[in-house]
Amino acid sequence: MIFCNTLSQQTLRRMCYLTIKEMANISEDVIIVTSSLTKDMTGKEDVYRGPAIRALCRITDGTMLQAIERYMKQAIVDKVPSVSSSALVSSLHMMKISYDVVKRWINEAQEAASSDNIMVQYHALGLLYHLRKNDRLAVSKMLNKFTKSGLKSQFAYCMLIRIASKLLKESDEGHESPLFDFIESCLRNKHEMVIYEAASAIIHLPNCTARELAPAVSVLQLFCSSPKPVLRYAAVRTLNKVAMKHPSAVTACNLDLENLITDSNRSIATLAITTLLKTGSESSVDRLMKQISSFVSEISDEFKVVVVQAISALCQKYPRKHSVMMTFLSNMLRDDGGFEYKRAIVDCIISIIEENPESKESGLAHLCEFIEDCEHTVLATKILHLLGKEGPRTPSPSKYIRFIFNRVVLENEAVRAAAVSALAKFGAQNENLLPSILVLLQRCMMDSDDEVRDRATFYLNVLQQRQIALNAAYIFNGLTVSVPGMEKALHQYTLEPSDKPFDMKTVPLATAPVFEQKAVTSKPEKVAPSRQDIFQEQLAAIPEFKSLGPLFKSSEPVQLTEAETEYFVRCIKHVFTNHIVFQFDCTNTLNDQLLERVTVQMEPSDAYDVICCIPAPSLAYNQPGMCYTLVQIPQDDPTAVACTFSCTMKFTVRDCDPNTGVPEEDGYDDEYVLEDLEVTVSDHIQKVLKPNFAAAWEEVGDDFEKEETFALSSIKTLDGEMISPRLLVTHIVIPCGNFPLQSLNAEAVNNIIKFLGMQPCERSDKVPENKNSHTLYLAGKYSYFYKMKENQLGDSALISRVFSSVES
Repeated sequence: MIFCNTLSQQTLRRMCYLTIKEMANISEDVIIVTSSLTKDMTGKEDVYRGPAIRALCRITDGTMLQAIERYMKQAIVDKVPSVSSSALVSSLHMMKISYDVVKRWINEAQEAASSDNIMVQYHALGLLYHLRKNDRLAVSKMLNKFTKSGLKSQFAYCMLIRIASKLLKESDEGHESPLFDFIESCLRNKHEMVIYEAASAIIHLPNCTARELAPAVSVLQLFCSSPKPVLRYAAVRTLNKVAMKHPSAVTACNLDLENLITDSNRSIATLAITTLLKTGSESSVDRLMKQISSFVSEISDEFKVVVVQAISALCQKYPRKHSVMMTFLSNMLRDDGGFEYKRAIVDCIISIIEENPESKESGLAHLCEFIEDCEHTVLATKILHLLGKEGPRTPSPSKYIRFIFNRVVLENEAVRAAAVSALAKFGAQNENLLPSILVLLQRCMMDSDDEVRDRATFYLNVLQQRQIALNAAYIFNGLTVSVPGMEKALHQYTLEPSDKPFDMKTVPLATAPVFEQKAVTSKPEKVAPSRQDIFQEQLAAIPEFKSLGPLFKSSEPVQLTEAETEYFVRCIKHVFTNHIVFQFDCTNTLNDQLLERVTVQMEPSDAYDVICCIPAPSLAYNQPGMCYTLVQIPQDDPTAVACTFSCTMKFTVRDCDPNTGVPEEDGYDDEYVLEDLEVTVSDHIQKVLKPNFAAAWEEVGDDFEKEETFALSSIKTLDGEMISPRLLVTHIVIPCGNFPLQSLNAEAVNNIIKFLGMQPCERSDKVPENKNSHTLYLAGKYSYFYKMKENQLGDSALISRVFSSVES
C-alpha cells in the first residue's frame, strides 16, 4: 500500500486496490492499509474514491465498521455517481457482517434513491429493499412511494417489477391488486427492458388467466418482429413458457412464430418451432413436421433435444398422430448425433409405445434397427430391457429373438448381460418359444464374462423348473429393497458375526422405482441414498429409536399450522415394525421469543399407545428444530391402522430482545393447539413396483384372494353429470374400507391410488377415453406382513386389482 500511495498512474493504482481485495482472505495484516484507504476514500481524486471504498469495505470487519460509518454515510449521498454507487453496493455486502449498523444508513439511501443518475438510483433501491425485505408492510410502503413518484432508472423499474411480482405471488389478491396494475402499466414504458420485465412478471404469476396474460402476450408478439435478435429470442423464449400452461393464449402469435422458423439465428428458430408444436392444432401437425425436417440438420444436438422433447409433448396431446411422429423420429434416429440427442429420441419413442399400444410393433421395430448399430451401452441395455418387457406380449414375439441374440454375439459385456435377461423373459412368458430360448441360454453359458455366464446359468435353471411362481419372483419382478440400505445391512451383518442367515426383511424397501439411466463414465457413480435411507440413518442415531428395527416407510410432510401463524409445524410419519415415530419440524416466527424444551403431546382416538416424547432443546427466531413422539401400533388387530391424534405443542417461553436475540433469564410454560393428525391406510402400505403384474398375481395364488363390491352413492363427475359407480376390488389380505370414487377418469384413479398408497403397475393409472370400465393394477406391501418372519405370500405381501364400472 505504501507503493500504491506513490503511484501516479491511475491504472496501476487501481490495480493495487484490486490486489488488496483479492488478498483480503489470505493475508492476516490487511488491516494496516485501513488508514491509507480511508485517506483515498475522503480525498479529492474522485477516480480513486470509489475503488478505495470497495477495497476498504472488503477488508473491514464488524468491529471496525463503526469507525468508517461517518465516511460511508457521506459517500452514499456524494454528488459523484461512481462514489455513491460504490458506497451503496459496498453497503449491500456489509449487511452480511453487521446488519444493524448498515440499517442506520437508511435515510442516506432514501436520499440517494432520488438521484438523477440511473445506476445510483438502482443501487439505492436495491439497498432499501434488502434492508426492509423481512418487513412486508415496509416493502409495500416503499413500492407505493416509488410507483407513484416514478423513477428515472430503467434498472430500478425492473427491480420494482420483481419486488411487486414477489409480493403478488405471496398474496391472494391477484390481478385486483394495485401492484398488478403497476406491472401492467410498465408494459407501456419507453424502455424495452422494462416492457419485457413486466411481461415476464405477468406470465410467471401463479393462477394467471388467459385474459390477464393477453396484454403481456401482445407485447411479446410485437417483439417477435423486432430487428434486434435479443428481443426476438427473449420474446419467443417467454412465449414458449406460456405455451406450456396456456397454449390457447399464444395461438394469436402462430403466424409470427412461423415467420421465425426461417430466422438466421437457429436458437430463435428452434424455440419458435417448439412453441408452435405446443400451440398448433392437430391438423397442422403434418405441416409442422415438414418444416422441422427442413432445418433440423442445421442445428446443434442441444437444440435437437429441445425439438424432440416438444415432439414428445405433442404425441401426448394428439395421440392419433403417432404414426407421423414415429416416422420422423426414426429418421432422426438414423442421423449422426451424440448420446443426449439419441437418448432423447429413444425416450420419446418409448413414451409413444407406452401411450399408444397400436404403435408398439412399429416402435419396437425401429428400436431393433437402432441397436444393430448402436455405440451407446446405456441405450442398448435400455432398449433390450424394453424388448424383454413388451416383446413377449406382441402377436409375433419370435421376430425379436434374432435382434436380441445378435447382441450376445456382437456387443460388450454389459449389453450381452442385458440381452440374456431379455431372452429369459421371452422364455418365461411364451411356452412355445421356451425350447429355443433354453438352447440359446446354454450357448450363453460359454461366454467369457462372469456376469453373462452367471445370468445364463441362473435363468436356465429357473426356466427348466417351469414354475410360474419362480418365473415371477426371479425373472419378471426383481428385488424391491433399497440398494444403499441393503449395502449397509450387509456391512453390519459382517461386522457382527451370527449363526443366523442374513434376513432380507432387515433391509428397507425401495421408496420408488428409478428408471433414469445416465451416460457411462470412467468412474462408477456411487448410488445416492434415498430420502428413506437418510431418515433411517438420522433416526438410528437417536438412542430411543435405535432398537425399532428397519424403517418401513416415511410419509410426505403434513402441515399442522397455517403458514402465517406464529409457529409453523409440519409432521413426517415414520412407520416401523411395531411403532410410528412422528417427526415434528417446528419453526418459531416470533423474533421476540425463544422457545425451549419444545414437545408435541399427542392424544390418540384409538388403541395406539404413546411411549415417549423427545423435545427440541430450543427454537430461536426462524431457526427450525425437530422434536419426536414415539407411538406403539396396536398388536392385537392388524387391521386397526387408522387413527386420529389431537396434537398440542408445549414449550417454555423466554422473552428476548428482537434486535440482539438475547433472552431473559426467567421463562414461563405455554402451549399451542395444532391441527389433528390422521394415520391412514396408506401410511402402512409401501409402494412396490411389479413390472409384470399378471405374473406377480399368479405367484400369490387363489388362497389369499378376496373379492368385494362397493356400491357408492350417486356422485358428480367433473362435467356435472350424476353417475352411480360400482367398484369391484379384488385383493389379497387388505382391509377394505369405504372410500370415494369421484368419477371414472384420471382424477378418480388418482384418488384411489392416493387412498390406498399403492404403486400403479403397467401404466394402468392411465385411463383411456370413452371407457365405461377400467382395470387398475396396484401393488404394495402392508407393514403387518412386512414384519412377519414366515410369510406365505413372499415378496408380494399385498397386491390389489381394482375394477371399476359406471352405470348411467
